[in-house]
Amino acid sequence: MISTKIFRSALVVGVSFMTMAGAANAQTAASPADSEARIAALEAQLAALSSQIADLKAATSAGLKEVRAAQGAAKVSIAGGKPTIASSDGAYSATIHTVMQLDAAQHFQEKGLPAVLGSARDLNNGTNFRRARLGVDGKLAKVFDYSILLDFGGSGVDGVGQLQELYLQYNYAPFKVRIGAFAPNVGLEDAASTNGALFPERPSSSDAARSLAAADRRIALQVQTVHDRWLLSGAVTGSKNGDAQSFDEQLGYVVRLAGTPVKGSDWMIHTGVNASGVITPAQTSALTGAYGITIQDRPELRVDGQSLISSGAIDAAGARILGLELAAQKKNLLIQGEYFDYTVERRNPAAGVSDPEFTGWYVEGGFLLTGETRKYNTANFAFDAPTIDKPFDPKEGHWGAWELAARYSVLNLNHHEKAALAADRVRGGDQTISTVGVNWFPNSVTKFSLDYLDVNIDRLDPAGGPLALSQGYQAVNFRSQFAF
Repeated sequence: MISTKIFRSALVVGVSFMTMAGAANAQTAASPADSEARIAALEAQLAALSSQIADLKAATSAGLKEVRAAQGAAKVSIAGGKPTIASSDGAYSATIHTVMQLDAAQHFQEKGLPAVLGSARDLNNGTNFRRARLGVDGKLAKVFDYSILLDFGGSGVDGVGQLQELYLQYNYAPFKVRIGAFAPNVGLEDAASTNGALFPERPSSSDAARSLAAADRRIALQVQTVHDRWLLSGAVTGSKNGDAQSFDEQLGYVVRLAGTPVKGSDWMIHTGVNASGVITPAQTSALTGAYGITIQDRPELRVDGQSLISSGAIDAAGARILGLELAAQKKNLLIQGEYFDYTVERRNPAAGVSDPEFTGWYVEGGFLLTGETRKYNTANFAFDAPTIDKPFDPKEGHWGAWELAARYSVLNLNHHEKAALAADRVRGGDQTISTVGVNWFPNSVTKFSLDYLDVNIDRLDPAGGPLALSQGYQAVNFRSQFAF
């Protein structure tokens, strides 16, 4: 449309100039009266021409404004592999995310294990899409953040798809208020992204802690304030999205304080404390009013979904978990650990029956052979994947980032396991796992890891006899991942 207007106006200007030139040439042979008439005619043509030029300028200016407005209505970009659509003022945006984590594992178990172990005698050897996620997040009206995330992966079996995360967050610096279904901030390992973690799974002690009142899909209201050197977060939590219906849902809480009290140009110390608990357990039975709380975890691998240690369902009035965090980073070396204390308050205990107390802890470390440093994410005060100095490109002799990792973790779910009073005993088992692995980050989007696990389970059978539920085995897991 703009080009047609410009062409027509230019044509008019050209014809007008040609007419004026012809009239000027003819003026020398005309009488004075004719000359005056022609001059008047030329002045009229000049006036008309000036009006047309003004119209041309106005049309061109309006057309350019329309083009610039259309161009500025939306911006499309791809940063770190993430496609983003945003309004010109940044008030609204949508970023597409996807994650694939494919595990392939082999378990090495003894033959002839006792029948009481059931299917735990033959843990699954095979593959599992641990995470297969697709989602979108972004901004709304500048001050709101949102996230929608679906997960089709599973823990031991491929999932059928479920709503993993759905929340709205209001940002009023330095506070962030979030409501919906998400994983509340409950610990150092919990806060870190699983895409850049040292190992395929969190330590069992961390997973057992987060499962009580936090974890993925938890419906919650969280308030968080983040500063340069510290973070304070608190949440009121309920059930998890997708949980079976109960007669009354669980009511819980999560609190975390973490920070970097001392740091230098190439080193830092991280410390933190966290607490979580259940104020009112979910009522699972209308007739008996059962309020069961179970603390358990699988042995840090999800190709098989079984938990080899478990407190069993304890009829409880409430529960609480206290956690301590400590980490040290120096250039390309990171060491971190956490300690957890779990207490379940029994409901109407009989005489001589005590409240169960359990413990768990881990220490793990990573050393980047290629010299990169793991990023410290000040949005959640946890460590993330390194920035790749030389992304994989064999032609240039670049091989991405390579990392060695090791972990030792303990989760003890025994309480008075040899007590004479049967009602006081909890024979959940004692699990220790030693893991070594190597991580390869070809670039910021892909990751491959190979891990070797040595698992030891010590657990009495329900009758209190020998360690019939005990076993030791080894496992190898290979993970392929892309995430953006």
